[in-house]
Amino acid sequence: MEKRFDLIVVGAGIMGTFHAYHALEMGLRVALLEKDSSPRGASVRNFGQVIPSGLAGRWFDFGCSSLDIYRTLKHTAGIQVREQGSVYLASDADEVQLLHELQAHYDTKGYPCTLLSGNNLLKNYPFIRSSYAREALYFPQELSLEPERLLTQVHSYLKSRFPDFCLQFRSPVTRCFDSNSGATVTVHGAEWVADKVIICNGAEVDLLFPERFFAPGRQVCKLQMMRTHPNHKVALSGNILTGLSIRRYESFAHHCPSFPKLRPVQRYRTLQQHGIHLLFKQALDGSLLIGDSHRYAHPSQIATLGYSIDLEVNELILQEANRIVEIDLRRIASTWIGYYYLSTQTGIVEDAVSKNIYIRTGMGGKGMTTGIGYTLASLQEIMN
Repeated sequence: MEKRFDLIVVGAGIMGTFHAYHALEMGLRVALLEKDSSPRGASVRNFGQVIPSGLAGRWFDFGCSSLDIYRTLKHTAGIQVREQGSVYLASDADEVQLLHELQAHYDTKGYPCTLLSGNNLLKNYPFIRSSYAREALYFPQELSLEPERLLTQVHSYLKSRFPDFCLQFRSPVTRCFDSNSGATVTVHGAEWVADKVIICNGAEVDLLFPERFFAPGRQVCKLQMMRTHPNHKVALSGNILTGLSIRRYESFAHHCPSFPKLRPVQRYRTLQQHGIHLLFKQALDGSLLIGDSHRYAHPSQIATLGYSIDLEVNELILQEANRIVEIDLRRIASTWIGYYYLSTQTGIVEDAVSKNIYIRTGMGGKGMTTGIGYTLASLQEIMN
């Protein structure tokens, strides 16, 4: 028997789940199809940091709207949201200058932030080494989430609120094509039909429309992260970002006049060669998340990235982390890799296969921050 919907979404990560979320809020009949038994990609293998302060242009705006929706979901869906803010730590005079310039920019936008130095910095972040952090810029409204729990909680909420919502796991879509009724997808040999189909399949780019996913300007990024054993003697509040963040994030590059004059730092050279961008966050169980690194390849060459963990990269991360925090980080409980897909040209992969079939994926590591806000705008465009 034919299954008929207003919208079929392929992939139940951040992008897919929140396209479905907004469609259900609009009153549409929705099917969300996931090939695995649960989401396993970048949507659940990240820090869980919601930090619009690191973004520019429309992505900053999408991040701000995402903050509001996460707070709503905290009350309606019971997701774990910690409102402890984000802080950028500047380790030298150049980075301090960028913090001051970014604060001036956000003051003009009415996006609250506060400079911290001296005793105020050490009082709020006592585990940060005074030998590292010269000053810090704090964004009180930014959020920390638990990514490994978030989507499961949102799915449960949507199923309870919308009884007709069809969420199906272990359902790989192997074919997608236009039909007389709109668009059709094939799942385990059966055909599902909808007015529109949105494909949000992350780094899994080889099943549907590979010629589009393998186009020039597309990349896959491999990351490495670590988690310590729980440490209840430490209370590391919010999202901790470092000098490497200041030198990497687009908000500094776009809004700080001194960014083009940023002088290279010798000790960062090897770290930056491995794409290491040092972040910290404490999870609800007391464990500390540390990372991460970045290696890139075209999707057709993803095998060259490998599936193993580079212990040398982990050691470089831990050595730099030891310069920043006075915490024993050597009690590592787990370390893992993840992949995300991205466009080097547009910041996201947006493609109209036809008037009924759309690709929306490849947010390049900013899905947790911007995904909810972006998917609302995307859905409004697709559904007119």
